[in-house]
Amino acid sequence: MTRYDQAALKLLAGKYIWWKTPEQAVAMPERVIAQVMNMGDYADVQALAHQVGDDVLREVLTHAQAGQFGERSWAYWNYRLGLASVDHVPPMPVRRFA
Repeated sequence: MTRYDQAALKLLAGKYIWWKTPEQAVAMPERVIAQVMNMGDYADVQALAHQVGDDVLREVLTHAQAGQFGERSWAYWNYRLGLASVDHVPPMPVRRFA
């Protein structure tokens, strides 16, 4: 995946991945990005989108794991990133047990 501004991601990680240190969290930048996409306030989401761009946001969304997004943010991001059509949002990821 793309290189990220580590300092900017650490700030977001400290706010949205509170159960890990920022250094631990940025080791998985896609997780930080997904968490901000799901829970972020307007300013943080706008800063993130500006930093990483829509292609990265699409990549994170299309490879999301079950439970990373709530229904509301899932629908929002699919519409916002052009991955949904009117009244048709892709299904949310689900856990599969073998």
